[in-house]
Amino acid sequence: MNNSNPLIDDTKYNKLIIALSIVIPVVVAILFGVKIDAKLPVFLPPIYASINAITALVLVLAFIAVRGGKIQLHERLMKTAIILSLLFLVMYVAYHMTSDSTKFGGEGVLKYMYYFILITHILMSIVVIPFVLITYVRGITNNIERHKKIAKITFPLWLYVAITGVLVYIMISPYYA
Repeated sequence: MNNSNPLIDDTKYNKLIIALSIVIPVVVAILFGVKIDAKLPVFLPPIYASINAITALVLVLAFIAVRGGKIQLHERLMKTAIILSLLFLVMYVAYHMTSDSTKFGGEGVLKYMYYFILITHILMSIVVIPFVLITYVRGITNNIERHKKIAKITFPLWLYVAITGVLVYIMISPYYA
């Protein structure tokens, strides 16, 4: 992402990217099975849904910045998006470790829409992990052409995950106890 650096070999990060792409979903799945008898001081779903909305906005702003040649702004916004996504993940796991899952109460077409959005959101949130990591590494190692190539895939996937996270919250929020 910093064009003043010489090209650095980004393949040395491949093992770390593969490990994180496997470990993160596995750890999240394991933690979903862990229940802690604790009451959180705040109700997290609207907070992490808001984080998803802000992430979507930051991603769009980063896209606009890079299109406008504002590379340093793009880099800062992308780091912000990664931090927001990590913050979301921590809150999401904390909520599900301390609270029972909420059942969707809608019926008919709305129910099918909800589950389609939820399932694709979950699947894409797993799929996007290596894409984000590879795209980021290619940026920080100044492998700009390869960065641009994969960013064309990463951006819509990540944006989809962020937006559908908000939609899932909006659709299930009437059913929170």
